Amino acid sequence: MTQSNDTHMRQQIAGFIRQKISEGPVYMDTETTGLDREAEIVEVAVVDTHGQILMQSFVKPGRPIPPDATAIHGITNDMVQSAPSWPILWQSLRGLLIGRPLGLYNAEFDLRLMEQSMRNYRLPWRETFNVIDVMRVYSDYRGEWDPYRRGKKIFKLEEAGRYFRIGIPNAHRAAADTLLTRAVFHSMAGLDY
Repeated sequence: MTQSNDTHMRQQIAGFIRQKISEGPVYMDTETTGLDREAEIVEVAVVDTHGQILMQSFVKPGRPIPPDATAIHGITNDMVQSAPSWPILWQSLRGLLIGRPLGLYNAEFDLRLMEQSMRNYRLPWRETFNVIDVMRVYSDYRGEWDPYRRGKKIFKLEEAGRYFRIGIPNAHRAAADTLLTRAVFHSMAGLDY
């Protein structure tokens, strides 16, 4: 990509982000029991466009958290023991997400885990959200080609944070990662976070 094309693309992305921010998005992240098709959410956080935490909660899964998942996020079975189950938490969470842009870093994963969590309780999933995949937007912003994927390179959240020198760690905890996602999104538009 030439310098001119690179600058033009970043200007377009900044305009897109400013438009989305004017719509009052919320940002969300989840921590889970794993990555597989049976995984469940064990923590969720939602942050508003100003960086205020609207929700931060553990979620009691229907099965124990595997040790390899605890090794990543530090959430133990004892920590979620008295937490609400997904169906109880969803009643509050849904109202925070509907009707506004929803910023997620790797949206496909978080949306799949919400749907799986509903399915695990035999609850219907009919939700459609106005999703912004901040990971994909950042991939376009960086514009680096990945010959193995034959597409733009995908970056981990912590790499995006380091690129902008954001002092919020990727802690693999829902609130910190949600705040970092928001900060990366704002930084791409040249806005304070």
